[in-house]
Amino acid sequence: MKTKAGAILSSIRIDRSLDRKISVQLYMGLRDIILSGGLNGGERLPATRTLASEVGVSRTTALDAVGRLVSEGLLESRIGAGTFVSHTMTGRARFTPPAGETGNGREPRLSPSALEAGRLFAERRRLPHRSQAFVTALPALSAFPMAQWARLSARHLRQDRDAVMGYGNPVGLPRLRAAIASHLNASRGIQCDPAQVFITGGAQQAFSVIAGMLIDRGEKIWFENPGAIGARNAFISRGAELVPVTVDEEGIDVADGLAKAPDFRLAFVTPSHQQPLSKVLSLSRRLALLDAADRADAFIVEDDYDGDFYFGDQPLPTLKSIDTNGRVIYVGTFSKTLFPSLRLGFIVAPASMVDAMAGVFSAALSGVPTWPQAVVADFIDEGHFATHIRTMRQHYKHRHKVLHEHAAKLGKHLTLERASAGFHTVGYFRNAALDEDTFVSAAGEAGLTLSGIGRYCLRPIDRKGVVIGYGAAAESEIRSGVEMLHRLFGTQ
Repeated sequence: MKTKAGAILSSIRIDRSLDRKISVQLYMGLRDIILSGGLNGGERLPATRTLASEVGVSRTTALDAVGRLVSEGLLESRIGAGTFVSHTMTGRARFTPPAGETGNGREPRLSPSALEAGRLFAERRRLPHRSQAFVTALPALSAFPMAQWARLSARHLRQDRDAVMGYGNPVGLPRLRAAIASHLNASRGIQCDPAQVFITGGAQQAFSVIAGMLIDRGEKIWFENPGAIGARNAFISRGAELVPVTVDEEGIDVADGLAKAPDFRLAFVTPSHQQPLSKVLSLSRRLALLDAADRADAFIVEDDYDGDFYFGDQPLPTLKSIDTNGRVIYVGTFSKTLFPSLRLGFIVAPASMVDAMAGVFSAALSGVPTWPQAVVADFIDEGHFATHIRTMRQHYKHRHKVLHEHAAKLGKHLTLERASAGFHTVGYFRNAALDEDTFVSAAGEAGLTLSGIGRYCLRPIDRKGVVIGYGAAAESEIRSGVEMLHRLFGTQ
């Protein structure tokens, strides 16, 4: 039995004011779509009755136009199956801009901030899609408890369709907001009301929302140098003036920030595991940063992207947990604790900002998909999340140990720093003349994923090196990757 399956061809326009016959107009419309690659070889057309209804002509007219294209070999008719585009049309170019489409040839007029972000950072922004040595931004996907996740997903996909498929609450699913607040209280020492938790489409959207709420063009933001690329781009796109603040053994240097911009509006920091240098912000620096923000009437964005995976000694308290004046905006993400394609993050806003942020979310954002939020809420509430965090904490600690054991042979070429959290660290070149980009490119040709430290810098720093991920790679990949690095250093 034939169905209404087939390409939708409602773009064809019939003009009955023309002298040209309607069947000819339909024939030419179909032919142009096929010849321009709008329909691929082997793609099925709708039944002539459906085609006639969608285009607004009689079925006889549709039969005439289709028959003509069959006779020309552009279409093939198969008894009992339908009409298909000839396989000789496979591989044709999809689209050629119509004459005049490109206008006068000038580039489109973009905002200065968009041009600046594109000039500085667009080509340097890349995210990994494959687990291998030495990817930095991917968790150990192979260790994720997929069976439990699939069971919870199936449970929610069988629920009421309005709940699963309709528009959700712009600020996030209440159950997930409550689950996050409970988790943060127990694991990160952050006491917050669920109303302070706002669900976003990943941490990147969180940074964009914060920038849009707080930053006017030209206002100064303290930014770790080197620092996180995604947040940097979000703030630049809002026209902020990023002030590169030095990072040393204790984390961001507050004194350097005050010397460069005492009138800062915002400070962006990664205190639990500095991105990318792996430093932990000392307690004295945390208190100094909070004091500086209070004196300047500024806010602090605490990006705790992988703080759950702390495997060092007793972890220091989060900035949010010791903030007594409502200065810290805490940002978390499930891209590292669960998996990146989930695209779920969250903001914990100061109590004074809740109403304003709720207004922004309700007015400008439609919310993230509801059913993944429900699955994550159950994953947390049923204890799977805590178990997964404990498991992965040990996994990354072990991988970190394996990396250092095998990397001992790189000692004369690379000073490999020890991390206490997450799944990346940094290695400094002992040969100051070695070029980061050249070395990273050579590593890429050898099948290794590395990032130069310079890629994260607003201003160049004295030390050169590479950021090395160890969490997503198997032990065998770490071992072979170190062997390859040893050979590469020998050729530089």
